[in-house]
Amino acid sequence: MAKSRQAYPTDLNDTQWTVLAPLLPPPAKTGRPREHTWREIVNAILYITCSGCAWRLLPHEFPPWKTVYTYFRRWRLEGRWERWNATLREAVRAQAGRERQPSAAILDSQSVKTVEGGDERGYDAGKKIAGRKRHLIIDTLGWVLLVIVTAANVQDRDGARSILQALFDRIKHSKYSRWCRLKLIWADGGYRGELIEWVKRTLGWTVDIVAKLGDQVGFQVLPKRWIVERTFAWLNRQRRLSKDYERLPASSEAFVYVAMIRLMLKRLAH
Repeated sequence: MAKSRQAYPTDLNDTQWTVLAPLLPPPAKTGRPREHTWREIVNAILYITCSGCAWRLLPHEFPPWKTVYTYFRRWRLEGRWERWNATLREAVRAQAGRERQPSAAILDSQSVKTVEGGDERGYDAGKKIAGRKRHLIIDTLGWVLLVIVTAANVQDRDGARSILQALFDRIKHSKYSRWCRLKLIWADGGYRGELIEWVKRTLGWTVDIVAKLGDQVGFQVLPKRWIVERTFAWLNRQRRLSKDYERLPASSEAFVYVAMIRLMLKRLAH
């Protein structure tokens, strides 16, 4: 943190920065030296994620908003937010005494309203929401394995095919391809049908439906299902994610990873 300003609650402390710093790009060997530190760039992005302010309303104590946005966009295009999320997730799992790669995961979606035009918008008739849908796969600790954002009118089963195939492809081309432990996916009743057979036949994984209780009236906590609901609650506490303010779904996905990175850094700093 810059010494010329007071700290915001969203700023990384020294311990958290020590965890994240090795993941940041090394200094460029050519060109003009950077005027602003990586730490202040990251602090500014975390401030926007948590506070929900517009880029142009970024407080002047931070680097210029155009600079901050440029790095946010560049790291999105380079896939760095997703990779940092994966690296920190492995560290948090190891800290909790788990294997770095999960053997089971949970699948679900969340429809959110949009406030901009942009790409990929639709109407979710079931939730009565006009906007976008976040398709998430998380591990059993609640940490995000992958997120894909689509129009809200995309059916859960169609979105599930896309995100499960994308996760399979990422594992296949990663250093863990020979030691993939993922075998089981928990999901709710909305994913019943031919999706279960498709996943088994194409990906070699098993989809287990966690159904509502037979006599259930109103909300009740269901095994495994509460974990993904808690993850959605974590995301909703970040005001930038309370609605979808982005023009591009890829930016929405990046902000989900940023939110999870902030939470995992807090966990690792303890």
